Amino acid sequence: MYISRRQRGMTLIELIVFIVIVSVALVGVLTVLNVTAKSSSDPMIRKQMLAVAEAVLEEVMLQPFTWCDPDDRSAATATSATLDATATDPTQCWDAVEAIGRETVAGNIDARLSAVSPLDNVSDYDALAITTGITGTPLPAGYSASVSVAQSSLNGIAATESLLITVTVSHAGDSVVLQGYRTRYSPNSLP
Repeated sequence: MYISRRQRGMTLIELIVFIVIVSVALVGVLTVLNVTAKSSSDPMIRKQMLAVAEAVLEEVMLQPFTWCDPDDRSAATATSATLDATATDPTQCWDAVEAIGRETVAGNIDARLSAVSPLDNVSDYDALAITTGITGTPLPAGYSASVSVAQSSLNGIAATESLLITVTVSHAGDSVVLQGYRTRYSPNSLP
């Protein structure tokens, strides 16, 4: 029986060369996967950081964005962020115009979760470092959060009427950053 050259199949040398090439390629792919798995953050930690960031951003976004400090006597009736030195015009702030940063009320600096002088406006959260959760329980070990509030224009809304809130949560060199805008859509709404 005669076998033509086309029907002969592979030689042993060709089979060995094929196995070596496939092995080298497989080692390369597995090395890349190993390095990627080692350098990627743990998905559980990343999810926890995201949950903390979402909770803090929601806490800040739910605060009022008023013309006057919410403790001001005319906060519910003011129509602009102007101060009336005579304290007679209910359309102007009598005691304090709301500004970015924490205020001192009756000798107490606004503080998160304080019963005496709480953070009662979106802008009060600027430059805040957070170590506790919304209910006052500590953040999980190793986590830290910070908030930044800045005036920023938004699609034709003036920068004075729109705030950019940035929440950063960190853990072991990794961080998650969430941002949100808060506009002054209801400036007389008080907590």
